[in-house]
Amino acid sequence: MESLDTLELTLKLTPKDPWSEVLIAELSEMGFDGFMTTDDGIQAYANASVDAEKVMSELSVTNSEEVECEWKSKVIPHQNWNAQWEDDFHPVFVEDYATILAPFHDENLGKGMVVRIQPQMSFGTGHHQTTWMMTKALFELNSMPDSVLDMGTGTGVLAVIAEKLGAQRILAIDIEEWSAENARENTERNDCKNIECVWGDRDKIEGHEFGLIIANINKNILKAQMETYATALSKNGTLLLSGFFSTDVEELVTFAAPYGLTLEKQFSKDEWAGLQLIKN
Repeated sequence: MESLDTLELTLKLTPKDPWSEVLIAELSEMGFDGFMTTDDGIQAYANASVDAEKVMSELSVTNSEEVECEWKSKVIPHQNWNAQWEDDFHPVFVEDYATILAPFHDENLGKGMVVRIQPQMSFGTGHHQTTWMMTKALFELNSMPDSVLDMGTGTGVLAVIAEKLGAQRILAIDIEEWSAENARENTERNDCKNIECVWGDRDKIEGHEFGLIIANINKNILKAQMETYATALSKNGTLLLSGFFSTDVEELVTFAAPYGLTLEKQFSKDEWAGLQLIKN
């Protein structure tokens, strides 16, 4: 049975690049679904039922002479998470477009659209480069379609922004039950009325059509679900993808092409990347 607690794995890498990318790719296959880059490595998050010692023994850095890796792990109790992130959560400014604040932040800190998010994890708050890029991309769309899918919604922040930008019907799906519930709470916190937060996977998309699909997940899941996205996307609809590295862009663009998806724009922030594709 999965725990309600969270495993935090901190890895210090020498050199950091390209090993941080390698580790995130490996850890995403081993039960980790949240990542933050640090000055000298990464932090990765998983359910506390994951065995950190076993994970470390299977990572490529453990047996490579090309990199030095120092690591430590700790379990963050479910009931103590809010106290921890309150100490670390700073306002997120997405250029002049939007400010993502925690409930305890002063409203006067905000510029542009103000979104209030109380996360249950340290990712999905806008601090991560991929969420930041997708927020910017939403503001820079030529127009906001009426119907939107936010796949892997996390805290629901992108769904909230889509509604505030004019979307009339938003389906926000997450494979984690606690994430779907957290997203639901955040939509209510932002007085949103048009967002349905659902616990599940791509089966929840069946029978729906969207003018915009947002999927900020990881490369392997994006590839596995690409056909589903293409089927659910209306003609001339937009697919926004992130959750991968700049080195993965060519692979994903090539992979999407047979599904009638062509590249419109490419984004990058640090080593992370995003794509804006259109359905022909």
